[in-house]
Amino acid sequence: MTAPADNSERIAKFLARAGIASRREVERMIEAGRVRVNGKVLDTPAFKVTGKETIEVDGNLVEEKAPTRLWRYHKPTGLVTTHRDPEGRETVFEKLPKDLGRVISVGRLDLTSEGLLLLTNDGELARALELPSTAWMRRYKARAYGRVDDAAVEKLRKGVTVEGIKYGPMEVDIERETGHNIWLNIGIREGKNREVRKALDSVGLRVNRLIRTAYGPFQLGQLDKNEIKVVPHRVLKDQCGHMVELGDISGEAVAKKKPPLRKPTRNKRPSAPRPPSRAHQSRPNKHKGPRS
Repeated sequence: MTAPADNSERIAKFLARAGIASRREVERMIEAGRVRVNGKVLDTPAFKVTGKETIEVDGNLVEEKAPTRLWRYHKPTGLVTTHRDPEGRETVFEKLPKDLGRVISVGRLDLTSEGLLLLTNDGELARALELPSTAWMRRYKARAYGRVDDAAVEKLRKGVTVEGIKYGPMEVDIERETGHNIWLNIGIREGKNREVRKALDSVGLRVNRLIRTAYGPFQLGQLDKNEIKVVPHRVLKDQCGHMVELGDISGEAVAKKKPPLRKPTRNKRPSAPRPPSRAHQSRPNKHKGPRS
């Protein structure tokens, strides 16, 4: 007899897919006693969820996982990318629509950075998009105080080491110079903490404005500050379907192209002979008798 399939999954993965937090953060929440299962504080991340449990995080009931979604958000400066800030500063998540539900960010933008921030309700997707192995290019426009020569640009393109931390090769193009500032187009693939600022600072450029314009295939585009737009499910599947399991969303399923209509085939009947045209009809003989 074949054993029944085990559809259970570890609670860290379950809560990550439910959009609570990343797996690592969920494990920290369990250690802090913030997760309850069937009314009891959970003390191990090895617990497996079967779907029959009542699970709470910080006293809030965790509902059944909604289909995975991804949003593009234009983060302005002055907001921190965290759900709770110990210093009481305003957060990105306080600016989002209340009916959006619980979402987490794909990576972060620091307080003074702005531009494209991806948000999702699926912690597994967030983790997948953050991994260096995904190798998605993060693109920025950077305004920096100072001057730069070809040697400095070449150094950035090969990668730099700052305070023992190695930053990978960057795409660097000088866009224009305005007074004592210079505008650069930057592309990075790892997204380490304050990577662009630290790398540019190492060659004498002090960044005073940093705008993320793209994260992989997703663009900031014409989003206004604080504007948020959902990524169509069709696009999400095309770009991320190989990374995590994505459920279908009613009303956003991809419509398959209908095959061209074909005329029904009929059994061909033998066609009746066409009557000869007038041009080919023989003219009547005016003589009644036979010709001599």
